[in-house]
Amino acid sequence: MHDIAFILAGFAVGLIIGLTGVGGGSLMTPILIFFFGIKPYMAVGTDLLFAAFTKMGGTLSLARQRLVPWRVVGQLCAGSIPASLITLAVLHRLGPASPEVQKLMTTTLGMALLLTAAAMLYKAVRGKQLPRSLAHGEELAAMQARHWSLPLLFGAVIGTLVTLTSVGAGAIGVTVLLVLFPLLPLHRIVAADIAYAVPLTLVAGMGHASLGSVDWPLLAKLLAGSLPGIWLGSRLMRHTPDRVIRSILSVLLAWAGTKLVMV
Repeated sequence: MHDIAFILAGFAVGLIIGLTGVGGGSLMTPILIFFFGIKPYMAVGTDLLFAAFTKMGGTLSLARQRLVPWRVVGQLCAGSIPASLITLAVLHRLGPASPEVQKLMTTTLGMALLLTAAAMLYKAVRGKQLPRSLAHGEELAAMQARHWSLPLLFGAVIGTLVTLTSVGAGAIGVTVLLVLFPLLPLHRIVAADIAYAVPLTLVAGMGHASLGSVDWPLLAKLLAGSLPGIWLGSRLMRHTPDRVIRSILSVLLAWAGTKLVMV
């Protein structure tokens, strides 16, 4: 029964990632910890590779539809990947299963989820309706950040957060992209968020695998559900209003974040 539950959980999270760009760490990690009783450090490590392979499938689908703004992806990766490598070096020194690191992971994860929930709720309630498409010249201008250093800085913060908790590449990443590139259409922002998370979660996930923090059989079951889910979600993305989905997700994330902080 557990095998089917893991596959269904993977499918549901993959579908939500495809629709909104959100759901890898912010949904899967709490599901693994609370519903399946997986240790926090093992949940984070497994979920990072789950996110990498799931979003790789989504990126291929989005790239075929020519929705990924690669310039934006490159700017964020330039900040997030070095920060992820530095965080992994610190985890190697401390050991991921130590009580101090476990406590840091659960508390940081809880705070990240609460921040994510607040950002998503704000966006669902107050978010502006972005244009569905831009002319070529307008799109090139929309891919220029307000200052060249901002994507590097925010990318570094997200890289650290993702490596510690597996949360941030989706929901917080979408929020950062909306702030830095306010003129990009929403479906292009979601596509950028899914694409830049692939190298980041792959680097962080392989780093955790080298620490022994990945459950490989569990990962295979989750991916069996998530890859069809994100393929379907990325196909439906252009046609689905995301305000209701984001509102429901924000409530779920606030609940999970509060529970983790109170642990």
